[in-house]
Amino acid sequence: MKLIILGKPSSGKGTQAKLLSKDLNLVHVSTGDLLRNELKLNTPLAQEAEAFMKSGSLVPDSIIIELLKKNLPKENFILDGFPRTLAQAEELDKITKVNLVVDLFCEDSLIIKRTIARKLCPSCGAIYGLTIPSKVEGVCDKCSSKLYQRADDNEDTIKNRLEVYNRDTFPLIKFYKNKGIYCEVDGALAVSEAQEKIKEKIANIK
Repeated sequence: MKLIILGKPSSGKGTQAKLLSKDLNLVHVSTGDLLRNELKLNTPLAQEAEAFMKSGSLVPDSIIIELLKKNLPKENFILDGFPRTLAQAEELDKITKVNLVVDLFCEDSLIIKRTIARKLCPSCGAIYGLTIPSKVEGVCDKCSSKLYQRADDNEDTIKNRLEVYNRDTFPLIKFYKNKGIYCEVDGALAVSEAQEKIKEKIANIK
């Protein structure tokens, strides 16, 4: 099984990818995580990507594709955050053939609210926000670490990212519709409801 989760920033695709990877025994491949790991290691590739990430712009295809080729399993994976451009989709199509593309659709207004409310745990990677608040404000439920907000989780940056998405990523919908492997799930649903909808789509794969 080879899946792609598409969606605007803060649509919930990362959360769904993690849950589905556990339930379906798939390797969760997040290009965002790959990039952040590169930044921690301060590699030349990371230095190239950093300026783009801070501004909310898409990291160039050449960098993303290089990262992906190093980390993509041959089978049983779920891609989160890739592809983001038509060129990336066409390159991925040369590397492997996916079974299903799930688009978690959300209105821009909800995306902005979610982004501003999002908090992350630096220790275990847990994510909290509008639909999944922590039990104690600012503290991780799982490991009690102090939560933080990413520097790019602000209104100006998310509006810029949405503009970039609508310009560069929206054409992927037509690309995958033409291949007959595209489906849409309401990203405004509760996490558990959205997950069940996605599983229904997966069960219908022929």
